[in-house]
Amino acid sequence: MSTFLQLHLLISYPPANLNRDDLGRPKTAIFGGKQRLRVSSQALKRAWRTGPMFDDMRSEFMGQRTKKLGVEVYKEMIEAGISEETAKKFSQEIAKTFAKTKKAKKDNDMTELETEQLVHVSPTERAAIRELIQNEMVNAEDWDKNWNKQLLQSESKAADIAMFGRMLADNPKFNVDAAVQVAHAITIHEVDVEDDYFSAVDDLNTEDGGAGHIGEANFASGVFYLYVNINQDQLIENLSGDKELAAQTIIALAKSCAQVAPSGKQNSFAAHAYAHYMLAERGQKTPRQLSMAFLNGNQENGQLDKSVNTLLEMRDKMDRAYGQWASGSQSLNVLSGEGSMDDIVKFIQEGFNA
Repeated sequence: MSTFLQLHLLISYPPANLNRDDLGRPKTAIFGGKQRLRVSSQALKRAWRTGPMFDDMRSEFMGQRTKKLGVEVYKEMIEAGISEETAKKFSQEIAKTFAKTKKAKKDNDMTELETEQLVHVSPTERAAIRELIQNEMVNAEDWDKNWNKQLLQSESKAADIAMFGRMLADNPKFNVDAAVQVAHAITIHEVDVEDDYFSAVDDLNTEDGGAGHIGEANFASGVFYLYVNINQDQLIENLSGDKELAAQTIIALAKSCAQVAPSGKQNSFAAHAYAHYMLAERGQKTPRQLSMAFLNGNQENGQLDKSVNTLLEMRDKMDRAYGQWASGSQSLNVLSGEGSMDDIVKFIQEGFNA
């Protein structure tokens, strides 16, 4: 039976537009018949895996998600002294190992070195490619196809791939099942998206009082509920059995959840917020989130102290109905001064020492 670590967070964001839709407005969702602000799981995961909490792991334990693998390999081959013709031919072959490549738009362009889909490449796979180049195993007359096939690695220690998974349509045996599930964050109360009419002054226009530019920007604010589910055993398996690296990964993820916001329109709003409440639970039952606590979307749920109580009341009601979910838990409550991020980290580490 798998061991799960669940994270429940409450975060209050001031006026912001952290995650925009196709019209540039903050994303929303209807929940409990009322409009809520929404931040997609994709936006959250992108912010976390590229954020500062993973900086210490980036060079050795974080992959790259890109369509431009072949382009980067081509540049490395040129720097290694390989001819342009050979570099282009075999950088495309390497890119094709991961996914289908695009058709060239015109002669001598680099489009054919790009893949049709984004591919997540692990550090060990990039190291294998660099070794191929450095050992001068690539030349126009002798291409080792078996070596080419060995570029894809079934065993990896890429933390981001282990957390969020990988799908290679042309090589499904190298797919990775995600060990971390992230819900779309939604406000715990009803929200209206507002319009900000703004103007910008032309500094060199001293002849009239007109604006140099006028426009509208959309924003909203609210208290968000965020839920993250981590399959601890799956994560260890995805990281080739490295428990220490798995613990380091979860700790960095937990810190990111509480302290790293998406980058959308931050220059305009500076909406950098930390979670005012975080509950970490460990258990082996089927995962369950607690969003139902805020189904009614009452404005009083948006009050910080009441939002914590509402969440905990729902947890207790679920436990009474289905039996206690968690075998252990730890919380951080900024409002009451109880708990800390250090306590959350210690709780996570204890799950690997048991």
